[in-house]
Amino acid sequence: MIRTYILNNQTLTYKDLEPLKPIPENTIWIDIKNPNDEEREWMQHLFKEEVPEEDDIDEIESSSRFYIDTDGVHITSLFPQRKGRETESSNVLFTIHGSMLITFREEDVSIIRLLRHYLKHDRVEINDNIDIFLELQDIKVESLSDYIEDSYETLEETASQVLSDDDETIQDLLQELTFQEETISQIRSALFDTRKALRFLRKSITGRLSPQQFETIDNILQDIESLLPHTQFMFDKINFQLQTAMSYTNHKQNKIIKIFSVAAVVFMPPTWIASVYGMNFNFCSSDAKNGCNGRRLHENRQPLRQPLFSFS
Repeated sequence: MIRTYILNNQTLTYKDLEPLKPIPENTIWIDIKNPNDEEREWMQHLFKEEVPEEDDIDEIESSSRFYIDTDGVHITSLFPQRKGRETESSNVLFTIHGSMLITFREEDVSIIRLLRHYLKHDRVEINDNIDIFLELQDIKVESLSDYIEDSYETLEETASQVLSDDDETIQDLLQELTFQEETISQIRSALFDTRKALRFLRKSITGRLSPQQFETIDNILQDIESLLPHTQFMFDKINFQLQTAMSYTNHKQNKIIKIFSVAAVVFMPPTWIASVYGMNFNFCSSDAKNGCNGRRLHENRQPLRQPLFSFS
């Protein structure tokens, strides 16, 4: 799907674009989602360099995520989003191509839908393609802040379950803490990635940025710096609850083993007596001592082996 966003008199409208039709005038944003073969062929006329593939936007090297070529400035940014209770991350490739912003993605991204909702209700002011990029990054950081607040509330609830004696509750607790650890890890990765993207943008197109855009970048970077310590604190809190739950579980297991150990000591004398009386004894009286010894020698005596051949 290809969707174009057109700016007219500070009003941004959008419409879907068919591959055979030209790009409308005053288009400042082209959003490409999971293109088909016909749309990919149309993209070849849009990019001078190689058309990006799905595998390209999933690269993790900085040289593949932030670079400049004849098509413009390319920035691949990570966008975590909630799907049910789970948090999944999607990469979006941004290309600042002259006065247009081109986004290329594999799947639907909730933050882009949210920006479209804001545009529909005139909740954001857009003057050029850079404003769109910065608005998406700003909305993303706000969403990550909400995710952190949700995790804080969850960890407050799990703190009261750490010393539970119910095995099922402990199992649910361990699953929830593992889930929260993965969520915070994705949030932290997205914050670091966004910080790199904004610094690269500010360094690459300094001459094109307005004072207001410089201020927006600085404000987003400050928000990121304020959120990163929270993620580290939450990692420490999750690890503390995991270690406490495991230590308490081991303590309960040790108490059970202690009971079995005490029981083994209590039953050790009867067990020893039963073992002694279960042995086989050969009793001989003093009068028949020589007879017993003789019988034992006779029993232990081995017969002589007969020769196979006899010579006379």
